[in-house]
Amino acid sequence: MAVARKQVIIDTDPGIDDAIAIFMALADAGVEVLGLTPVAGNAPLENTTLNALRILDLADRPDIPVFPGAARPLVHLAPRYAADTHGELGLGEAELIAPSRSASSEHAVDFIVRTVRSAGAPVTIVAIAPLTNIALLVATHPEVIPSIEEVVVMGGGSEGNVTPAAEFNIWFDPEGAQRVLQSGLNLTFVGLDVTHQANLTPDDLPRIAAMGKVGSAVARMLETYDAAHQQFYGSRLLPMHDALAIAHVIDPSLMQFEHLRVDVDCGFSIGRGATVLDRWGITGAPKNVRYARTVDSERFHLLLMDRLDRFSGVD
Repeated sequence: MAVARKQVIIDTDPGIDDAIAIFMALADAGVEVLGLTPVAGNAPLENTTLNALRILDLADRPDIPVFPGAARPLVHLAPRYAADTHGELGLGEAELIAPSRSASSEHAVDFIVRTVRSAGAPVTIVAIAPLTNIALLVATHPEVIPSIEEVVVMGGGSEGNVTPAAEFNIWFDPEGAQRVLQSGLNLTFVGLDVTHQANLTPDDLPRIAAMGKVGSAVARMLETYDAAHQQFYGSRLLPMHDALAIAHVIDPSLMQFEHLRVDVDCGFSIGRGATVLDRWGITGAPKNVRYARTVDSERFHLLLMDRLDRFSGVD
């Protein structure tokens, strides 16, 4: 008897590691990607939408629709995008042509609501971007919350990568993230504490570059990513933040989790966008997140390289 494929919507702001995460999901036989819902984050919405379409073109997946969502954070405009890490257009130095098609005119939130209501199986949302689209979803259609199996969030951490305290996805829209954390959704958070245990290295790039047109494009993207990480961290380890969130959907045994309370600092001090982890129940607030603590790094690396290698015959 065939095992049912996991029904997944990927909420994304491509982004180099977003692209790798999407390729990983598309290559897995146990995952059915129902659609991509771009949002502003690593780049403006226009670019993240075009990049989502380009990624699907590279993977020869014109069947997967793209539904643009929010063009700005929920309340306050973010100070900047992430061009320093992902390049001005979002996909580094990869030389990608114009998409072969346009995105849908239907808003991301409307697509998610329609899909969750009509799906014959539970739907998982993998949110590897600022949480604006998901915040809009729970604000406008709270009735669908019980029908969403899980929301896997790449975000947060006990230290930051855009400020000393804040990880980019949460920092870009703190109010949106806090709204999601208060929503009652079944939330799994994959943050910097664990994504920095899940790396590629420059030694992986030649092998990836040989994996057909997808691998060639990914290797070019990773050259930009590598340069940015050398400058920021002084390291050539390449954390696969977003791919680790997809890896959890493919293999939930990869990581160890802790159930705790998480909130976001929505103030305007140095802590804005920080995820505040209440491990000991000090606030008395109910636990709201399964928070990833450790990952089997070797297994993750093997899984990621195997899924990318499945594109070797796509030319």
